[in-house]
Amino acid sequence: MKVTVPGDKSLTQRALILASLAEGESRLSGLLYGGDAASTAAALRCLGAGIGVLPPDGSEVLVEGVGFTGLTASNRPLDLGNSGTGTRLLLGVLAGSGISATLTGDDSLRSRPMKRVTEPLTRMGARFEYAAEAGRLPLTVHGRRPLDALDWTTPIASAQVKSAILLAGLTGGASVHVQEPAQSRDHTERLFQSIGVPVQSGPVAGGWKVSLESPPDRIWPFDFAVPGDVSSAAFVLAFAVLGGAGDGIEVEQVGLNPTRTAFLEVLQRMGADVRVEPDTSAWGVEPVGRVSVGPVSLRGVEIGGAEVPRLIDELPLIAALGARAEGVTSITGAEELRAKESDRIAAMVENLRALGVRVEERPDGLDVEGSNQPLRGRVRTRGDHRIAMAFGVLGAIGSNDIEVDDRAAADVSFPGFWALLDRLAGARPRA
Repeated sequence: MKVTVPGDKSLTQRALILASLAEGESRLSGLLYGGDAASTAAALRCLGAGIGVLPPDGSEVLVEGVGFTGLTASNRPLDLGNSGTGTRLLLGVLAGSGISATLTGDDSLRSRPMKRVTEPLTRMGARFEYAAEAGRLPLTVHGRRPLDALDWTTPIASAQVKSAILLAGLTGGASVHVQEPAQSRDHTERLFQSIGVPVQSGPVAGGWKVSLESPPDRIWPFDFAVPGDVSSAAFVLAFAVLGGAGDGIEVEQVGLNPTRTAFLEVLQRMGADVRVEPDTSAWGVEPVGRVSVGPVSLRGVEIGGAEVPRLIDELPLIAALGARAEGVTSITGAEELRAKESDRIAAMVENLRALGVRVEERPDGLDVEGSNQPLRGRVRTRGDHRIAMAFGVLGAIGSNDIEVDDRAAADVSFPGFWALLDRLAGARPRA
């Protein structure tokens, strides 16, 4: 069966932000129609950008950008809902904007750490005030233009931190250099290069370095088509690998950015026959193509080290797959999971145990022992879309009976997920 998945969440938010900073009208298509994208678009509208309604079918949206100096202060807080990406990237934009703005969000977002972004931005000259706990939302950013140059080394590879600094350098007219212990996803760098912003990146001793030496005074409007989200595709691919979709599926027009496709490599190590067919005729800023898989018996794997940043969003799903794999699936070096929409390590451990799976929690990961016994029970998503979908996949397989307490959480990144799961399950031969 051939399927498509919603637009890439990371790319959607970056495209909306850069189009809002351009001088004139940009044309965007394929945008994610979901909670995080809607929150970021609403915040940008409050700052003065002209953004059309995001359509469910991914059709074209026009964005009237206001330039680096055209953002206007909002008379009310910017509510980013559950969007950590939107929040951290906008902190970078606002740091170099010369205006002040207050950002807040839902309970989950208000619990997530912001110091990793506000600390380097403070070094550049922006100021931050906290309404409650330091380093958490709600906070008010007081931007400054121009900002000071920055050479920053981050202890954890994070595309959000890197992108916030790059956006601050862009809007604040400052030279910035960011070094990470490993390369994180490079969507911001690719988009920068496509619109003429001279960002450079490459390996260095001790990791990966990204530099923006001479930011331009302005950026011009652009056209951009967002591909399907490979992180969303991971859930339907996992469902097919577990035998939930008959003979298998093909996910079409999905992003194949090499900083995002480590999950496909992990599936192969677990025993899956993963077929990737790049569509070179459709390549632009981001590579796209088709990914196909079929049902297979899985084996446990070890995950850790430099590959973690390339599949940070898929690790809960890999833990779920580990519950159905032969042997033990071990994840280490993933302490970043504790600072996502939920503490994803604790959430996976708690929920897997509730279903009868043997699992050991580590400070930076977990070990999951596979089993072919039916999994039954109720799981608590903690409002986290990836936890909801990971257990949604397990719950729709075979004799498993899993109740997901908040199915609506999936709408943040994958509206229509449950309906697609039902449609795929309908292709499975009945006993």
